[in-house]
Amino acid sequence: MVELNGDTMRVSLKREIDDSYDLVFGINLFPQIAQDLKKSPIGSKYAIITDSNVRPLYAESLEDALRTEGIPAHTFSFEAGEQHKTIDSCMKMMGEMSRMKYGRDSAILALGGGVVGDVAGFMAAIFNRGVPYIQIPTTVLAQADSSIGGKTAVDTDYGKNLVGVFKQPVRVYIDVETLRTLTDREYRSGLAETVKHGIIRDEAFFRYLQENSGLILEQSADSSLYIARNNCRIKGDVVEVDPDEKGLRKILNYGHTTGHAIEKLSVDSFESGKNTNYLLHGEAVAIGMMVAGRIAIALGYFSQSDLRQQEQSLKIFGLPVVVPNEMPNESIIEITSRDKKVRDGKAQYVLPVSIGKMNEFNGAYATYVTNDIVMEALQ
Repeated sequence: MVELNGDTMRVSLKREIDDSYDLVFGINLFPQIAQDLKKSPIGSKYAIITDSNVRPLYAESLEDALRTEGIPAHTFSFEAGEQHKTIDSCMKMMGEMSRMKYGRDSAILALGGGVVGDVAGFMAAIFNRGVPYIQIPTTVLAQADSSIGGKTAVDTDYGKNLVGVFKQPVRVYIDVETLRTLTDREYRSGLAETVKHGIIRDEAFFRYLQENSGLILEQSADSSLYIARNNCRIKGDVVEVDPDEKGLRKILNYGHTTGHAIEKLSVDSFESGKNTNYLLHGEAVAIGMMVAGRIAIALGYFSQSDLRQQEQSLKIFGLPVVVPNEMPNESIIEITSRDKKVRDGKAQYVLPVSIGKMNEFNGAYATYVTNDIVMEALQ
């Protein structure tokens, strides 16, 4: 009830929200997705959001499965690549959706990797002031990390994920069969977040990755499902405790402060024509993890033995562990100062104590590190 106190009126909007959702694991899940939406619809019609890489692989199959159940759906896509994770890409697709009379009773299906999940989730948060959405991740990276937890964002000229909002999905379908169409490089890149989860939260999972690298690289169905379930368990446990990244959830950013800066410089260099290729997200994060590990050693938190194990695990999966020679350390530090996790103009780092355990920093789970220590770790 609105309260009036002198010249001040208070509108009370306290409420409790249950954002819980299920994660469904399996192989060839498109028919089940359609059957579930037929039984329990979340919209009157569905916009499949994907990119130019995934569209020819899976969009038609998902549309067919939905239409078999009498569910109206259309596919909307944008150019693949981190450089297209922008407001402009979102606006174009949302304009097409409005033209096709998608309203507030519609829903979004995010079909693709981490970039698609971020874009589709962001669109779901703002289209017609918010519509429900489902994540259908098709990469190791997305199945391990970005499809869980409700983080959505797009990039700006100044950095990654600087414009975004928390928007939890209604459900997540993790179909490991979709990993079969990844290139070897894309598959290996996605394993960086998997190694990260072992380091930040679960030593036993880290040992599993070390001891079963052959099966993992062969993409056996059993290992793929095991990895997917454990990745989601680890991230889900963290997100349940801290959904809005006030404390514990920050540990999921291990390797990302430097990694995001390296990734941006790599993409910028590619777009300017200086390089013919650019680092994938997981590759940049792998390098960032090594930098963060060396920072932790310099501050007396981590051991050389644990750092060697981290490096060995990353190398087993074919991931880079050193900053590219052509990338100026000063530029990396400059970009980290604009990271969305910056506080008082200072970049924050999450740092390990040992394999499976992160430094709490009195509940903050992140700390400022002086530029001279970061510079030394970048060498």
